[in-house]
Amino acid sequence: MLDCLADAFPRVDRATWHQRMASGRVLGDDGSPVAADAPYRVGTRLSYFRDVPDEPTVPFDESIVYQDDRLLVVDKPHFLPVVPAGRFVRQCLLHRLVERTGIEALAPLHRIDRLTAGLVMFSVRREDRHAWTELFRGQQVRKCYEAVAPALPGMALPLELATRIEAGEPFFRMHQVEGPANSFTTVRAMATGGEHWLYGLEPATGRKHQLRVQMAALGAPIQNDPWYPELRQIDDDYGHPLQLLARSLAFVDPFTGEARRFESSLSLKLDPRGRTLEGPSTPPSP
Repeated sequence: MLDCLADAFPRVDRATWHQRMASGRVLGDDGSPVAADAPYRVGTRLSYFRDVPDEPTVPFDESIVYQDDRLLVVDKPHFLPVVPAGRFVRQCLLHRLVERTGIEALAPLHRIDRLTAGLVMFSVRREDRHAWTELFRGQQVRKCYEAVAPALPGMALPLELATRIEAGEPFFRMHQVEGPANSFTTVRAMATGGEHWLYGLEPATGRKHQLRVQMAALGAPIQNDPWYPELRQIDDDYGHPLQLLARSLAFVDPFTGEARRFESSLSLKLDPRGRTLEGPSTPPSP
């Protein structure tokens, strides 16, 4: 296997691959470390944790909302990515949960932005993963978000948004363009009266940065958004988290037929109703 990796990825020297394998960071299909002298087999799938010099530590903790033999539901804090990306490898929700639970087969069933807080669902067993992902692919999971953004007193709400979102510039931003709609969201007003309102957002699709782009295009960019409507900063400002929360998930369990609903225990720091991220909300009801 060492010969294979050295040949397939010539930009990484052989000694580096040998060190990665010796430290147990090259894993096989079953999640166990692969030895450097393991025999090469056609079709073998490998994964590894790459090194990121000076990887930043995200100073916020995740919390488990619900867990059983098939499903894990977690409250993700702001600033933590769901899976390894860019300068975050070990500092991601998936890696933290594997270390915490010891469940190597954990797999996220959907994603939320790194800057967004709230609920993320994970499959516990590989054999169940397809059934869970089909729920999301078939738009059978009702996802409800909350956001704090500028007031829209002249707009009739609730509003059904149907827009087209495509990749923009720089590469990590999206933008709204003319054309057939590929992004659908219901926007509701949940608390009004001041300069900022609390909005309920229900996306029927899951385009990258969908809610952030659509709210900015309405003239109500989500509070503390560093990228929309204009790119203002790249570095994280832990004192001013994006005021967007994945509040609840509801679906019919594909294995039991039971109607299930989970609710985040977090609340937005700037929630006009007076709650903060430190204060718990309604307990989850699986």
